[in-house]
Amino acid sequence: MSRRRTAALLVTLLAALLLLRAPAPGWCHAFPDHSDPRVGHTLDQPPSSVRIWFDGDLEPVFSTVHVENGSQQRVDRGDAQVDPHDARLLEVSLPPLPSGTYQVFWSAVARDGHRTEGSFPFHIK
Repeated sequence: MSRRRTAALLVTLLAALLLLRAPAPGWCHAFPDHSDPRVGHTLDQPPSSVRIWFDGDLEPVFSTVHVENGSQQRVDRGDAQVDPHDARLLEVSLPPLPSGTYQVFWSAVARDGHRTEGSFPFHIK
């Protein structure tokens, strides 16, 4: 093999190795880290809001949360938002709620555009 061809092969191999070692783009989904009220928790007093903290920043325009009662009626105040001071916090306020079981439904879009969604219950004595 000629020197020129050997040099070209080494450059190609080096470039391939560098590409393999380069960091991959962040294909991160945002998943809930914790919430208030906690998942499945029974409360003595009704909460004034539902707050969910995620493990990554959320896209405010596309992330939402709402709360339904046991009859599948929406009971939150309709003001869901990503906190302007904490891009990992999704919240919605609640009116005073009676005793019962409630279901929180959330849909979060991470800054990279990936959507995750889910739900969880909480109970009021």
